[in-house]
Amino acid sequence: MDIGLFGGTFNPVHNGHLGIIEYVRKTFDLEKIFFIPSATPPHKPEKNLAPAQYRFQMVKESLKGCNHLFASDKELLRQGPSYTIDTINEFKAEYGLDTDFYLLMGSDAFLDITTWERNDQIFDSVKIIIMLRGNWENYNTIISFIDENISKGYIFDKHSNTFSHKTKHQLFICQVPKIDISSSLIRKRIKNNESIDRLVPRIVEDIIRTKELYQ
Repeated sequence: MDIGLFGGTFNPVHNGHLGIIEYVRKTFDLEKIFFIPSATPPHKPEKNLAPAQYRFQMVKESLKGCNHLFASDKELLRQGPSYTIDTINEFKAEYGLDTDFYLLMGSDAFLDITTWERNDQIFDSVKIIIMLRGNWENYNTIISFIDENISKGYIFDKHSNTFSHKTKHQLFICQVPKIDISSSLIRKRIKNNESIDRLVPRIVEDIIRTKELYQ
């Protein structure tokens, strides 16, 4: 079984998240992808962060009816800061050795990975899909970053956009559709009393309005 893990604050989850992740799922033929809201992001604190239970509720409700996409509360149940490597290890312990895991990351997040807790273990534990939006302007940046900051042992195949290593798991660059929606844009529009129609699923907007989030 091939499973994708997609973490973030999801503050809030929006249609851009859903569209891009479904694109990645189909491209890599992943059987499942878990959206994993973080309780307390340790490496990148976020302003105006909605309570964790509401962010999880928005993710869970927005994925209803999506046969291959699921919400996970693993990081919300864990005490203290949420570290990605701990989440990976929990999933691996739960699903066993017959499952291949792929960590899904935006290119900006990937370029920040050297600041993450025990980041070296991540490359030893799972395959990574680096999601690159729009054109290839960051293409060479990613290649240089991997060579200079992760390992010089990676060999890049430009035909498959895959990095291979003798001892570490593969890395993949996936060019995804450019969808001009962001959580910060949605929060700003809510604060300015502007419409967020079509930016988020209707159930997400209902939760935001009912709980008076991002006012």
